[in-house]
Amino acid sequence: MMKILGIMRAEFAISILVCALFLGGCTVGPNYKRPNTDVPTGYRTLPPAEPTVSPDAASSQSYGEQKWWEVFQDEQLQKLIRVALQQNYDARIAATRVLEAQAQLGITRANQYPNVKAIGTGTALHNPAQGPFPSYGYNIGQITANASWDTDFWGKYRRATEAARADLLATGWAQQEVNATLVANVAAAYFQLRELDLELDISQKALASRNESLDLTKTLEEHGINSILDVRQAEQLVYTAEAEITDVNRRIAQQENFISILMGNNPGPIEPRGRELIDQPHPPTIPAGLPSALLERRPDIRQSEQLLVAANAQIGVVRAAYFPDISLTASAGFQSASLTNLFSGPAGLWNFAGSVTQPIFTAGQIRSNVRLAQAQQQEAVLTYQQIIQGAFRDVSDALIGYQQNQQFRAQQELLANAAMDAAQLSSKRYEAGTTNYLEVLTNQTNYLSSELGLAQARLNELLSLVQIYKSLGGGWQQ
Repeated sequence: MMKILGIMRAEFAISILVCALFLGGCTVGPNYKRPNTDVPTGYRTLPPAEPTVSPDAASSQSYGEQKWWEVFQDEQLQKLIRVALQQNYDARIAATRVLEAQAQLGITRANQYPNVKAIGTGTALHNPAQGPFPSYGYNIGQITANASWDTDFWGKYRRATEAARADLLATGWAQQEVNATLVANVAAAYFQLRELDLELDISQKALASRNESLDLTKTLEEHGINSILDVRQAEQLVYTAEAEITDVNRRIAQQENFISILMGNNPGPIEPRGRELIDQPHPPTIPAGLPSALLERRPDIRQSEQLLVAANAQIGVVRAAYFPDISLTASAGFQSASLTNLFSGPAGLWNFAGSVTQPIFTAGQIRSNVRLAQAQQQEAVLTYQQIIQGAFRDVSDALIGYQQNQQFRAQQELLANAAMDAAQLSSKRYEAGTTNYLEVLTNQTNYLSSELGLAQARLNELLSLVQIYKSLGGGWQQ
């Protein structure tokens, strides 16, 4: 046993010496440097009468830096988002891909180190005596440890590990992008559901009011005050409201199914509901922050940059093929004709060998591989810059949308109030007998349409808020 330890110490010393000689080798290929990007000083917005983006937005904290439960304060919505982050299949698939990338990094990194294995063999033979031939037999045992190492003098495996590590980081940022998108999708779907609930409430109230009006019209017609035409017109309002309720119920059920799927559940109802649509908090002004900070905060930009890092490292991997491949192999162990004497006596054996392989003629394959890697790296650069430019547009579009949707909602409120007054006045005029039912029909139809339009305007304002938060890189912070 002491001889085994002695040989292993000798092998370890040789390995340390060889490592000291070859770790000083160069690493071919370009080192990564972040490409230059055209970053604007601020986001484009339209000049509003009342600013929705604060003047110091470029110097204040970005809205995207807030946690999603600080932005979406409806407790029921928060519960839905938490369940979705745990159970949604896209989120779980993204998490599994991170594990795959971690394993791939371990596989690639292992190529930098020696491969050592132990082999043990034993043979025992015995033949009985036959005629004039005496019996004979022998025992042979052998234990060896083999080691092989590609010295990676030119950094091929180090560059491959660098690329695999960047792929792992890219996969991690891809997971964060999935989470951020999931948070935004659940919030948007929930707001759409609450808007449908509001539409249903508006339609049910309109139906109740129109049924009362229909009863009054029938009574007046029975007493000869009104004609049957007024009754038919009142019936039209009732049937329109009933049809609207039926359609809204369909859309509510389908929207609940959609949210259930986002949560990783089978289609089903979403209960209980949280805050009403008009009670959902949203700030009048949105701090956008510095555009340059977007490069560090948006997961899709970070993912694209890590893919660029990986493509840059691959150039070094293929360039290393131009240079000699230096490999070392060694083995040591014991061999004896007697198993009992395997570790005693002159039973030790060892060998050490090295090889150098230099490509001479490859018909341009290596050169083409290098050109391919360089082209892929340039494609990754352009993709990275394109994603950054698209991110700036996303933020600008979202800020403009939120700003204009606020103004549109304010106008819809004025329109709904005016339509409500007109509907009430026309009903009073009709009851007093100073106008026909056509005026009531027109004004009540306009009132219902304006209320539904106001509900849609409130929804669009909230959806714009979700878009701002997502485009500013918010939602993935857990």
